[in-house]
Amino acid sequence: MQLAAELQSRGLLKQVTDNDLDAKLSALADAGPIACYAGFDPTADCLHVGNYVPIRGLMSAQRHGIQPIAVVGGATGLVGDPSGKDAERQFLTMDKVAANTKGIRSVLERFLDFDHPTAPATIVNNLDWFEPMLAIDFLRDIGKHFRVGPMLGKESVRARMSASDEGISFTEFSYQLLQGYDFYRLYKDHRCVLQIGGSDQWGNITAGIDLIRKLEGEASNIFGLTMPFISSSSGVPFSKSKGNAPWLSADRTDPYSFYQFWLRVEDADAGRYLRLFTFVPLEEIEQLEQSHETRACQKRLAQEMTRLTHGHDALQGAEAAADIMFGGVIHQGIDNDTLTQVFDQVPTVKVQRGQLTAGWPAIDAAVHAGVAKSKGDARRLITQGGFYINNIARTDLDQPLTLDDLVTPTAIVLRGGKKNYRLVRVE
Repeated sequence: MQLAAELQSRGLLKQVTDNDLDAKLSALADAGPIACYAGFDPTADCLHVGNYVPIRGLMSAQRHGIQPIAVVGGATGLVGDPSGKDAERQFLTMDKVAANTKGIRSVLERFLDFDHPTAPATIVNNLDWFEPMLAIDFLRDIGKHFRVGPMLGKESVRARMSASDEGISFTEFSYQLLQGYDFYRLYKDHRCVLQIGGSDQWGNITAGIDLIRKLEGEASNIFGLTMPFISSSSGVPFSKSKGNAPWLSADRTDPYSFYQFWLRVEDADAGRYLRLFTFVPLEEIEQLEQSHETRACQKRLAQEMTRLTHGHDALQGAEAAADIMFGGVIHQGIDNDTLTQVFDQVPTVKVQRGQLTAGWPAIDAAVHAGVAKSKGDARRLITQGGFYINNIARTDLDQPLTLDDLVTPTAIVLRGGKKNYRLVRVE
């Protein structure tokens, strides 16, 4: 088992509690199935690219035969993790947390294999064990194993206390107890021996390891590893507020826009992102970096991330849409949503269906759509080969547009010159 080695080779390993992790995981696996987990607090009803790294860690674990467990924090989401925050989170209602939890589950189910023959994925909600528990029982049975001194020494706590005159509330201060208990429950219920998280989770992870060892007396069979925060070569992290963290759901970021996001990354980042986010072999990535093909790494990155996130059919649609923007033929039967996504910034004009039934003269169409200023301008545009219907040149002045030119039941794409597009909607 080479989980840590693989993550390290791709730049995905930040910290580990045991430098001999792979050998010890292998020894534990010889005695029976083992699991690892990563937590996702439901602060929104979806996850974005900034949340992808721990998902990537769980995917790697599953490929190495370790059962991945995604913990959706229905309980911890009500408290709020102070890690990486300089102010207290706004509390969410129970209903909002429940709705967000459902949305996050739908995202995770697309990345993890729940039918894996030896290491099937599992999603659990920590509200299931916290909700029936009495506060007095938790403080007596779990709280007594935590000491205030070490808790104050955690980076997330020290950072909060130094960043604000208000310090940190007891609610958020107690978060590490809750996450530590998550690890204990998963260890007991699922033989979960490894927790994966972002680098800001180191204190919470070690708190869980300490708790398990105090309760179970296990000296060396519980582990943690963290993965780095990912930012661009210019130092900009993936963030919703910065507009550079597309969502991992088609409802929030459509597949075409998602594909285009990766296609536009800087050359300095493309190869690194391929290593970090995808499973493309390192040897292939090196070849792509040395290729003379324009943006070879970006194209491979866009393909892999779109396929992983949205599936093969969505990737094909995104590639077809991208081809359209570079002058590729727009074939009949293209999905109307895809066509709308591609031309969302293109001016739209309307025409009555009867106009196409009767035959819409090309000159009139060019003027009506706005790709020509006048009939004389339209005549020159058409005869010189600069008038396109669905990216196919139309040079015959006498050939009108008809219903046969529709690429969807309600749309035709006109173009004048290289870039002057118009979307014609048929009513």
